[in-house]
Amino acid sequence: MHNGSLANFSEVRRDLLMEVAPALFPQIEGSTDSEALFFLALTFGLTDDPPNAVARAVGFVEEVGRHHGVEYPIHMTVATTDGESIRLFRYSSEKNTSSLYYSTDVEQVRRLYPELAVLRELGDDSRFVVSEPLRDLPGAWNEVPDGSWGIVRRGSHEIHPFTPIGRS
Repeated sequence: MHNGSLANFSEVRRDLLMEVAPALFPQIEGSTDSEALFFLALTFGLTDDPPNAVARAVGFVEEVGRHHGVEYPIHMTVATTDGESIRLFRYSSEKNTSSLYYSTDVEQVRRLYPELAVLRELGDDSRFVVSEPLRDLPGAWNEVPDGSWGIVRRGSHEIHPFTPIGRS
């Protein structure tokens, strides 16, 4: 999941995509900035080390953007999963990122939305990632702080500072 944008994407697109690993490049089917960011993260090791891969992808986007005169190259909230855990990222070059929240207790979310039968079908270990909670219930939603990444998994959640990693 990527919510946000790579600024002036039409101008930086070629330079960004040239960094994608040759073995991955044929799998690119679309033309969106989200897909470019995803394939850059895959190139930099998303499957083995998501925090490092996303930090390297974001660092590269910022370097390319600034080379093209873009003051604030990236604005993003991102979520990735391996099926066991969810990694969340909230960052923007201008340090004013859209909000990102996660749940750690599906029962709290069920109380928020009792009319949604589908919530009763979910397992107790289910987690949600949302840009904005629609209703307030103490303990239901945890905000990912701006400039942070986190990991949410069964029984635990952690938040860490997020810093892009440049190539130079």
